[in-house]
Amino acid sequence: MKNLLDKKQVDELCEAFLTLKTKGECRKFLRDLCTIEEIRSMAERLQVAKQVNKGVSYRVIADKTDSSTATVTRVAYWLHHGKGGYQLLLHRLKTIQHRKTA
Repeated sequence: MKNLLDKKQVDELCEAFLTLKTKGECRKFLRDLCTIEEIRSMAERLQVAKQVNKGVSYRVIADKTDSSTATVTRVAYWLHHGKGGYQLLLHRLKTIQHRKTA
């Protein structure tokens, strides 16, 4: 049975993302790579993660982001028990936002 997350293929995808230099380039790649629904779902999960990280209640997050409570719960689980990817990204986004307002 083929590995569901082939390391070499995932590494190559990660390398592809790392070559992108602007939001515009990233938008173009995402649009070619993903369906509109996949892009929407990923963007939604990021917004959910930001709200969970702030301690907002799951019901409020679900209403605010138009997400299901199942999605909010799943994102919260990975935010707190995953590999640290959400935490890393949220920290970096906060740092970037802080620099913009300073």
